[in-house]
Amino acid sequence: MTTSTPKRAATGALIGLALGDALGFPTEFNDVPRILAKTGPWRRMELPRPAIVTDDTQMTLALARGIRTAAGRGAVGPLRLTRPVREEFVEWYQSPENNRAPGNTCLRACSLLKQPGRDWREASQTHSKGCGANMRVAPVGLVPGWTDEERAGAAQLQSALTHGHPTALAASDLTARTVRLLATGTEVTGLVGRLRSYALENRTRYHERWLGDLWMRTGSDASPESFIARGWDECLAVLDRLAAALRTPSPETDPCLTTGDGWIAEEALATALQCFLLFPEEPLLALRRAACTQGDSDSLACLAGAFAGAHLGAEVWPRAWEGRIEYREELLAFGSLWDA
Repeated sequence: MTTSTPKRAATGALIGLALGDALGFPTEFNDVPRILAKTGPWRRMELPRPAIVTDDTQMTLALARGIRTAAGRGAVGPLRLTRPVREEFVEWYQSPENNRAPGNTCLRACSLLKQPGRDWREASQTHSKGCGANMRVAPVGLVPGWTDEERAGAAQLQSALTHGHPTALAASDLTARTVRLLATGTEVTGLVGRLRSYALENRTRYHERWLGDLWMRTGSDASPESFIARGWDECLAVLDRLAAALRTPSPETDPCLTTGDGWIAEEALATALQCFLLFPEEPLLALRRAACTQGDSDSLACLAGAFAGAHLGAEVWPRAWEGRIEYREELLAFGSLWDA
């Protein structure tokens, strides 16, 4: 009788996102011809030396620390989660290591979150749906034992601390859901359909327990349901573009041309998913395709790496790559915690 090796999806996802982040860091803000001139053929792109990550991995780890602290205090809930995550985001904001071209929305929101006594909703940038909301949300999909409501609420809350636009909330929820589905063995062939169904089911569900009166801060929505529906509708539209792109897959074409450059939340999800689904059993090609794009290469490759690692597990990443990724020990520690 043979026993199969555990997949270790959390470790695979966290290492994958950091590898993608480091692979895409040097190519961000470059178009594809300039990337190819720098790296050679994209299918043979090598991990830089040293393998330095960006704010994407740093903020993922900040969220992971906040979740770990909250979990140590009992059942997860909005009050129990908000305080440690807020503290970790402010700690990241003030760190001398925060020098990796962080997004303006995160910087503005964290400068406000730093002010004692300020309601976090006053810090939330409700106009912004930048990808900073969902590039960091993978831990919400990996932590074991949460209900669907807790996972959705936590995904949207961690987004809202900085990015309060309804599309940022919905895309963060969908990104965490994607990681969870892949980590728990969902077949890739039906993945986009399942995400579409999830979006439709949740289209008018406003998580008031987690978000409070955030919806009123925009001044433009008649109800919490109409507020959140705006976000889900934009996610549904980009999922339709993704499904169309996958019907006639074109691995040699920049995926940004069909599902967007990834600077905004719903496009980051869709284009990273496209890169993963073009190569669902070839994780390095998924990372390389995402890193060789005209868009937000580090965030796209970061998310593609999280999806691939959640799907295939920890053993898929080359030891020579994993062994030199920045923050390796902490990434492995969270992976071991959640895989256990």
